[in-house]
Amino acid sequence: MNTSPYPVDGERLWATLHTLAEIGATPAGGVARVALTDEDRAGRDQFVAWVQELGCTVHVDQMGNMFARREGTDPQRAPVVVGSHLDSQPTGGKYDGAYGVMVGLEVLRVLHDQDISTAAPVEVVSWTNEEGARFPPAMIGSGVYAGAFSLDEGLAAPGVDGTTLGDELARIGYAGADPCGAPDGAGRRLIGHYIEPHIEQGPILEAAEVTLGTVTGVQGIRWYDVSIEGQSAHAGSTPMEHRADAMVAAAHLVCEADEIAARRAPEGRATVGTLSVGTGSRNTVAGSVSLTVDLRHPDAAELETMHEELLAFADSPAFGPQPSAASSGDSQPRERSIPRPQITPIWYSPPIVFDPAVVSAVRNGASAAGFEPVDITSGAGHDACYVSMVAPTGMLFIPCADGLSHNEAESILPEHAIAGAQATLNAVLALAG
Repeated sequence: MNTSPYPVDGERLWATLHTLAEIGATPAGGVARVALTDEDRAGRDQFVAWVQELGCTVHVDQMGNMFARREGTDPQRAPVVVGSHLDSQPTGGKYDGAYGVMVGLEVLRVLHDQDISTAAPVEVVSWTNEEGARFPPAMIGSGVYAGAFSLDEGLAAPGVDGTTLGDELARIGYAGADPCGAPDGAGRRLIGHYIEPHIEQGPILEAAEVTLGTVTGVQGIRWYDVSIEGQSAHAGSTPMEHRADAMVAAAHLVCEADEIAARRAPEGRATVGTLSVGTGSRNTVAGSVSLTVDLRHPDAAELETMHEELLAFADSPAFGPQPSAASSGDSQPRERSIPRPQITPIWYSPPIVFDPAVVSAVRNGASAAGFEPVDITSGAGHDACYVSMVAPTGMLFIPCADGLSHNEAESILPEHAIAGAQATLNAVLALAG
């Protein structure tokens, strides 16, 4: 039973989510609102229009992070901030990221409609380039804000299409003037408490038939780029013992990454999400292969061991000269060579433990909304990871169908969306005073 005196408008929230989803809508029912594209600009414009209808001011920083602010009665209080991101994967779903920003919008609407005065200001943020699909790495807007990357690094981030983040930010008109992050925090917009509502992007809540999850932390993530240089050769006329097949090396590495995670079930994760063959011909031995590896674990020590095992495997006898059976007419066996992978670590996000006070506020907000939340660790990275470096932070999860995300078929139930919004509003009221 919802005991909050200020109920959210569930129909309005659901309608707003789907109005936003029309921007960048794909024929398969998903969303393509990739960071700093024209579709992203249109989504940003719509968000600005909605919050300005409520009398909120909009502040855009040098990384294009957008903050919609509703003033509080105590000018000394730092704001309670709700949000996530509006950018999507190239074939993404309607709710990943967008749900958190639209929940924040619904919080502002309730405060406005009910004429509620909070002591602390309340803000809604949309972080730039959370997905990292166009400008790797992920979460770079919040990363610059928190000082994990310099502003120059953020603006110079190269796009997969040959652009740069700073140039595209200016092109779409969202290169703001507000300072964004510095190692000493100079000029950074203050956040008193940060809450990020989000779809789970995994199957745990749905399988347990639980409506709300109180996120206590986020598992650590390590990303790697891998290049393998072999030798192109004819598939028919090149004997096996004369080959340096980059694809065989890639296969060994993919299987070992999978084993590294399997040895740590159920917490360990390993994913090879992309693989590109330089030759790309069915009757040619692969001369070069490039791939990516993603390792994850909620324990920092275990993730470090996974990292060490991956690098050690690349240096192991599994690669290099390999004994092979003697060819017909040979008295001595020949050696084939499996090319050795070159592994470059490109990103590390350490495991995060969220602030107990914010976690408690989210948990109590869910209880006040009439639900029994469960504690859960996030399997995905979020802007909350970086924000937690500089401000008390927490997250709230709602289920998504079959745990499916980063997919056009991504789906949530209206009642879950509404429950998460109510729990978030309750938590905001408790933290903002």
